[in-house]
Amino acid sequence: MNQKDRKSALNYHSKPKPGKIETVPTKPYSTQRDLALAYSPGVAEPCNEIAKEINNVYKYTNKGNLVAVISNGTAVLGLGDIGPEASKPVMEGKGLLFKIFADIDVFDIEIDAKDTELFISTVKAISPTFGGINLEDIKAPEAFEIEKRLKEELDIPVMHDDQHGTAIISCAALLNALELANKKIDKVKIVISGAGAAAISCTRLYESFGATRKNIVMTDSKGVIRNDRKNLSKEKAEFSTHLNLNTLEEALEDADVFIGLSKANIVNESMLKSMGSNPIVFAMANPDPEIKYKTACSVRDDIIMATGRSDNPNQVNNVLGFPFIFRGALDVRATTINEAMKKAAVKALADLAKEPVPEQVNIAYDETRLSFGKEYIIPKPFDPRLIIEIPPAVAKAAIESGVAKEPILDWKKYKEKLALRLDNDQKLVRLIHNTAKRKPKKLIFAEADHLDVLKAAQIVYDEGIAIPILLGHEPVIRDLMTTIDFEADLKIIDPKSSLQEESRKKYAEIFWNDQKRNGKTLYDSQRLLRERNYFGAMMVKNGDADAMLSGYSRNYPAVIKPILECIGPAKGVRRVAATNLMLTQRGPIFLSDTSININPSAKELAKIAQMTAQTAKMFGLQPVLAMLSYSNYGSSEFAEATKITEAVKFLHRYYPDIDVDGPIQSDFALNKEMLKSRFPFSQLSKKNVNTLIFPNLDSANITYKLMKELNGTLSIGPILMGLNAPVHILQLGASVQEIVNMAAMAVVDAQQKRK
Repeated sequence: MNQKDRKSALNYHSKPKPGKIETVPTKPYSTQRDLALAYSPGVAEPCNEIAKEINNVYKYTNKGNLVAVISNGTAVLGLGDIGPEASKPVMEGKGLLFKIFADIDVFDIEIDAKDTELFISTVKAISPTFGGINLEDIKAPEAFEIEKRLKEELDIPVMHDDQHGTAIISCAALLNALELANKKIDKVKIVISGAGAAAISCTRLYESFGATRKNIVMTDSKGVIRNDRKNLSKEKAEFSTHLNLNTLEEALEDADVFIGLSKANIVNESMLKSMGSNPIVFAMANPDPEIKYKTACSVRDDIIMATGRSDNPNQVNNVLGFPFIFRGALDVRATTINEAMKKAAVKALADLAKEPVPEQVNIAYDETRLSFGKEYIIPKPFDPRLIIEIPPAVAKAAIESGVAKEPILDWKKYKEKLALRLDNDQKLVRLIHNTAKRKPKKLIFAEADHLDVLKAAQIVYDEGIAIPILLGHEPVIRDLMTTIDFEADLKIIDPKSSLQEESRKKYAEIFWNDQKRNGKTLYDSQRLLRERNYFGAMMVKNGDADAMLSGYSRNYPAVIKPILECIGPAKGVRRVAATNLMLTQRGPIFLSDTSININPSAKELAKIAQMTAQTAKMFGLQPVLAMLSYSNYGSSEFAEATKITEAVKFLHRYYPDIDVDGPIQSDFALNKEMLKSRFPFSQLSKKNVNTLIFPNLDSANITYKLMKELNGTLSIGPILMGLNAPVHILQLGASVQEIVNMAAMAVVDAQQKRK
């Protein structure tokens, strides 16, 4: 890691407060009565109930949704035995993944115990606190004994993810790869590079799906593990071979499958060429695989390949497994995670890769259409279906194998509950950022001589979200860059500088030709082009930049005027509009029009609704629109209400593919049960509304600002819709993170407009 990335990593973990996770109350605590119920004397009542019946601990405490991530720091990532304290950032990170992918709470526990018996006894002693135990980064062979003993001696799920996570994900990928290669698992020759905990667990799981011991060759740092080798561990002896092979190179000749769980660059081109037809190569050493993806694909065009890297197709990523496996196990109060549950997870993952992929996933990975094939044999981590499909499969296996204490009776309702656990808001932010990073664009920061704007530009540059172009007073920008250690060879442009005279003349001529019949003279145009918003907008219009952000330090009307004059509406658009994406607890919600049209007509409202639906789709969401009013479905004949009725009729007639209804009050729009009981005929009664169209600017603007300030709801926007080019306006005084989010959104908009 270079010095800049190292500093970013350290700052991330240390600021604004140390660490990555915290505990938060789940009950009210504002009054004396609340505190009396939370602690003494009220807390005595659940204590007594648990004392009478121990299983009541699941009813009255968080045990049923609490997992311990436990390590002694003896095998941390690729860092080795660095000790329990040094392992804590990794364990906190694992806790974060549990929470954001499966809504499971975690306490990370770092134990200063290399002795196997001491480690086991410590975990047993603290186990009453938890609903499950995730063992992490414990070196082999101790890891095998620790997991085996704890599974035998505890009545809660225990899993060493280093072993079983990789095994489950890679096994699902292997089954699909074999199907594509038209090969049978019981016939193929498999070579395993590595003999640690993950390699042993992978091989055992492959065997449970039909791989045969005689066709498996395992290697370690000394070469092929043969049965005539001395001092083999019990686990290595299990997979020793009688074949007269000595090296990995010899083992790979005519092999069908290579499973790499060892170290970088140990497979060369000639070794790959020696493999059989349609070879399956899983080079999973991290961060650098046993052979690079591009190298392997250039050598063998018939290869099916996976790695552990996110920048290659077919990433074998443990996050596809452990959050959802524990979710299913916890939800039925399983006493263990057994082979049946692991195999159920494998099958569910393999099957999911064959299903049509949601558009949200295609957008996140910049794909036109992902479909089952050589470059898509395993689902992507951003796939929202994972939490809906994997936990039920695991839970069913637990019930059928007799280890579930709390069976699920209504599977449809269970899946609905799982869907509500999705961390939709932050997943959408990650989706926007990742989409931007795939094809970064040249993005103008029109107020780069403000510290927070420049900090945001630094993050955008370091993260690869965009290529910043910095507008403003150059000496100020240079000084600020020095202050924040922002070292980058970027364009810095002062529109007022004599150095920009030729550009100003060129842009002024283009601007005047557009605006000369709107009262602008050439002199006016030349004068206006000294202002950064006119200059920046004309850079975008002329193709010298791809997108622009402004508005951090100036009020909205002052910024929108030059944008509308320079850029103008897209073809077929009469009125530009704005929407704000609010990331709420119930998921993302678009609010329109929040900043431009004061009192739109019925047709204008319909067009705003149609543009908002298109914007929602740009972010991979299927829009469900409610046209809001103070009345419901024709209950008022006043003009403000009938305007909404006309807009809905227009949409139903000219845009029948949009899910939209109204006029409707906001509480009915957001409360599906209430809507169903009063207005069962509504198109919205069986759907979750995620887009609200307001009757005027007052109601929309007031609502989004109230939500932002009172609830702390994260807002991305205003997102301008209907412009001929991607130019967007920041909220006055936006935070650094808000600017970064808007930058990513502007890049995504530029990508879409380029298409």
